[in-house]
Amino acid sequence: MAWKTLDDMDLAGKVVLTRVDINVPVDDGAVTDATRITRIKPTVDAIIAAGGTVVLLAHFGRPKGKVVPEMSLEITRQTLVDELGHPVAFATDCVGEVAAEALENLQDGAILLLENTRFHPGEEANDPDFAKQLAALGDIFCNDAFSAAHRAHASTEGIAHLLPSCAGRLMEAELKALDKALSTPDRPVVAVVGGAKVSTKLDLLTNLIEKVDTIVIGGGMANTFLAAQGHDVGKSLCEHDLAETARAVIAKAKDLGCEILLPTDVVVAREFKAGAENEVVPADQCPSDAMILDAGPDAVAAIVERFRKARTLVWNGPLGAFEIAPFNKATDAAAAAAAELSRGGKLISVAGGGDTVAALNGSGAAKDFTYVSTAGGAFLEWMEGKTLPGVAVLTQG
Repeated sequence: MAWKTLDDMDLAGKVVLTRVDINVPVDDGAVTDATRITRIKPTVDAIIAAGGTVVLLAHFGRPKGKVVPEMSLEITRQTLVDELGHPVAFATDCVGEVAAEALENLQDGAILLLENTRFHPGEEANDPDFAKQLAALGDIFCNDAFSAAHRAHASTEGIAHLLPSCAGRLMEAELKALDKALSTPDRPVVAVVGGAKVSTKLDLLTNLIEKVDTIVIGGGMANTFLAAQGHDVGKSLCEHDLAETARAVIAKAKDLGCEILLPTDVVVAREFKAGAENEVVPADQCPSDAMILDAGPDAVAAIVERFRKARTLVWNGPLGAFEIAPFNKATDAAAAAAAELSRGGKLISVAGGGDTVAALNGSGAAKDFTYVSTAGGAFLEWMEGKTLPGVAVLTQG
C-alpha cells in the first residue's frame, strides 16, 4: 500500500493526534449505539502499547462553525471510558491554550478528547491556519476516520500536510478491504446496487460497469429500469424521466461485457404497510393499481446463482422495501446466501451504506460478510471511483 500505517511510525513518547469518527447516536443525553467508539479501540490500544499519547480529534453533528452546547463531544466521554478501558480527559476546545493546557496536565495512560472540531469555521473550510493550530498540539497525525475521508476538512486533510501521517487500524482495514474488492479483485465480481432512485446512483453504476462482471439492480431502481424496457410498473416508485438514462446504462454495460441483472418476477401489493396482502407476478405483469415492493423468488434464485459463480461481491443498497415485512424477503435471502458463501471461504463480500448495513444487520447476515463498512458517504464515493481527500493525502510524501 502507498499509505503508511501505525506500524511504520515511531510512536514512543509522541503525541498522536488521532482523527476518529465518534459521531454516535444520542438520546436523552446518553449514547445509544457505541459501535463507532468500539471500532477505534484497536488504534487506541496500538498507540498506547507503543508508548504514544492519544489525543482524539472528532466532529459531532453539524454546528456549522459555531459553538452549539448540545453538540459537545463531552457527551461521549463516559462511553469512551467504558469501551476503550482507559481514563479519558476532556478539553473544552480543540485548539489554543485550553487544549494545550489539557494535554500538559494529562495523566499517564489517559486519553485526551478534544472538543468538536466543527465548532470552528476553519474546520469545514479546511483553513490552513486552523490546521496549523491543530497540528501544534501533536507530533504525529493518525487518521482512523475513513467515514470522514471524503471531506477535505482541516482535521482530515489539512493537518496531514503538516505532520508525519498514517492510517489507523480501522482506516487500514477499510482500505485493504475496499482495495481487495474493486481495485485488485478475484473474479468474477458481482455488484448489488439497490435503493430508491437511479438518480442518486448514476455515478456508481457508471464506475461499476467498467469494473465488475455482473450488476444486480434492485429496489426502486429496478422499477425505473423495468419501465425503461416498456414494462408497466403500476403505482411503483419509479423515475420515468430517467428511462433514456437507464437504457444508456444497459447499452454501455452490453458494450463492455457487464451483465445487468434485473428481476424476472416481483412482489406486488396495493398497500405499503407491514403484512400487506401481496402476490408474486412476472416483472412485466405488474397490475396497474399495484406497486412493486420486492424482488420475487425466481429473481432471488438468479441472484444467488451469480453469487455462487462469483469470487467477489460488492453490495450497496437493498433489493426491496426491507424495512417492512414481508418485503424484506429478497434482501434477507440473498444476504443469507452471500453470508454462507463468505463463511465457507468461497466469496469475498464487502458491503456498505446506511440502508445496506441496516438490512444486513436485520437479516443477521452482516457478521459473516468479509467486511461491512459503516462509512456511508465515503463508501459510496469510493465505489463511484472518486478520490477521497483524507485518503489521498496519506499517500503523499
